[in-house]
Amino acid sequence: MIKRNVLLNPGPATTTDTVKMAQVVPDICPREKEFAGLMKGLRADLLKVVHAPADQYTSVLFCGSGTINIDVCINSLVPEGKKILVVNNGAYNTRAVEVCQMYHIPHIDLKFSVYEQPDLAQVEQTLRENPDVAVVYCCHHETGTGILNPIREIGALAHQHGAIFVTDTTASLGMIPLDVVKDNVDFCMASAQKGLMAMSGLSFIIGKTDIIKASKNYPTRSYYCNLYLQYEYFEKTGEMHFTPPVQTIYATIQALKEYFEEGEEAKFARHRAVYEAIHEGLDKLGLETAIDRNIESGLVVSVKYPDNPNWSFEKVHDYCYERGFTIYPGKISTTNTFRLCALGKIYPQDIEDFFVVFKEALEKYGIPVRQ
Repeated sequence: MIKRNVLLNPGPATTTDTVKMAQVVPDICPREKEFAGLMKGLRADLLKVVHAPADQYTSVLFCGSGTINIDVCINSLVPEGKKILVVNNGAYNTRAVEVCQMYHIPHIDLKFSVYEQPDLAQVEQTLRENPDVAVVYCCHHETGTGILNPIREIGALAHQHGAIFVTDTTASLGMIPLDVVKDNVDFCMASAQKGLMAMSGLSFIIGKTDIIKASKNYPTRSYYCNLYLQYEYFEKTGEMHFTPPVQTIYATIQALKEYFEEGEEAKFARHRAVYEAIHEGLDKLGLETAIDRNIESGLVVSVKYPDNPNWSFEKVHDYCYERGFTIYPGKISTTNTFRLCALGKIYPQDIEDFFVVFKEALEKYGIPVRQ
């Protein structure tokens, strides 16, 4: 048995022992046909997670954290003379803006409050006033706050105005049911260590094959992070262009097997039950949250710091960490918060156990709680 920690951070997530042990395999050169076959099956299974038709969509694997996907999509999918509209209401949409800035890609940073969903009327007006927008980008689940954005509606607006829609689903794919066709998604992205509950180091983009092929003629802004080059190499050889994260791929294959065994709806229901248990525990202690529950994803809760001079996130974190529970700092610049997340292979009982420890920490450091 491997010591089990309950990770309440927004990823990497708590994994099963079987996923951990899937990495313990005989050494293999990743250029062997046997390994290429594993990646081919993995790519096909990823399409199934988001109900992507295999005759229209493909998946492309990259070695890196989730941010590599943002980099790849933005630098690869904007044609010459066009620009990208970033619908921005949080830290991870802001990261997309920063990628645009680094590559000097023409873009519109359409900002909204981090406490609210984007205003669809403003999105539509911006598209109407900027017919040269070729790509609309929006993060599905802003883990900085826990807000779930209306990607189906944003994607529909993009299509109505002749643009493609790209969404960052790093913190939702495999946890919140997604259908790329029904949800008007041309490209989505994620990493193995979050919703799929595998290990860090493998990221992937799921997108329309015809658009990837067309991007061959777009400006080339990166070598390692070029979507078409990676796709083309997979199609020609069945391999990644550069060295893949071998052990992480084995773990991801096992994690996908367990994903399909649990089932999409059952998995989401489990995450939702954990989320409800988090709110119940906070309510009992009298702690406030920062985001309206009506627009929360059901995966992340941003908790306001207690209004008490004895509060110390570091001390409370360390107390919980020593007892097997990890909490995470907030990402709202205007409000002091920490986050409790319902990702990973955890259950409502884990949350009940956590709140026993969390309450002990508050009492130890002289922070009053409801009895």
